[in-house]
Amino acid sequence: MVKQEKKDVREGKNQGEVKHIDFRDQIAKNKTKSVFLLIFVFIVFIALGYVIALAFQLDVFALLIFSTFISIFYVWLTYAFSDRIALWSVGAKEADPSQYRALYNSVENMSLASGLPMPKAYIMQGDQINAFATGKNPKHSVICVTEGAIAKLNKQELEGVIGHEMSHIANYDIRFVTIVAVVVGAISIFSQIFLRSLWYGGGRSSNNDRGGGNIIFLVLALVLAILAPIIVKLVQLAISRKREYAADAGAVEFTRYPPGLINALKKIKQENEPLKVPDAVAPMFFSDTTKQRFTEIFQTHPSLDKRILVLEQM
Repeated sequence: MVKQEKKDVREGKNQGEVKHIDFRDQIAKNKTKSVFLLIFVFIVFIALGYVIALAFQLDVFALLIFSTFISIFYVWLTYAFSDRIALWSVGAKEADPSQYRALYNSVENMSLASGLPMPKAYIMQGDQINAFATGKNPKHSVICVTEGAIAKLNKQELEGVIGHEMSHIANYDIRFVTIVAVVVGAISIFSQIFLRSLWYGGGRSSNNDRGGGNIIFLVLALVLAILAPIIVKLVQLAISRKREYAADAGAVEFTRYPPGLINALKKIKQENEPLKVPDAVAPMFFSDTTKQRFTEIFQTHPSLDKRILVLEQM
């Protein structure tokens, strides 16, 4: 998609114009793609459980029902405390309105522009420019920014970043990403239990008791148990990147001023080191908290250059 966008930009410049991307279309497309990616993760989870059940001659439906029940409970527990866990993990504190007036003004302005309840404003240590949103729903939401963002961004740039986080809240990205993370974690745990059961002899029943079909299913289960966590992790990262594009488009919708967000991203490009945070909360942040790797598929966020390119066409 990005390659095509770059091609369109080059062609547009050759013709004296640049193709315009409507932010509403960008939001809708990325939401649709994210839902399909989530469905794919669930299919992998069901396929893994089904093959393992056949390999060990277990009751397939009983195993899937049990796995689903555990996953739902796990989702609820994680979702119920996700906001407190996220804030605690980065040492965030509620911002003093008198000390951080610019932050409160930006959050209030974006709340009015989006039509959402005003989130609580939190501040965390860090010289780098970054931010994240958390909470159960728009009525119980939090936006946390780094001290570096307050110090380095002007009014329009800060509102662009806050607008991005408000878009995450409006799109219920917090709930969506939490569910994806939990399902991905459940698949990893499920795979590890199966692999360890084989290693410690849990899968060693008499070969005479196994038909050729069961041996095939055992091999398939082994392959899936190894590959499934890797596949769904890549899908999780892809979902995270898609949601970032959608949130950027949402920020444009709220601020009606793309240069604010563009300039904030350009300032982040000039920083030497990314913000260091726990891996579990890294996908929630405004920009990537790890150094750019050789390929984007292992990143939680699209590259800054690609985000800027898309924004410049809005």
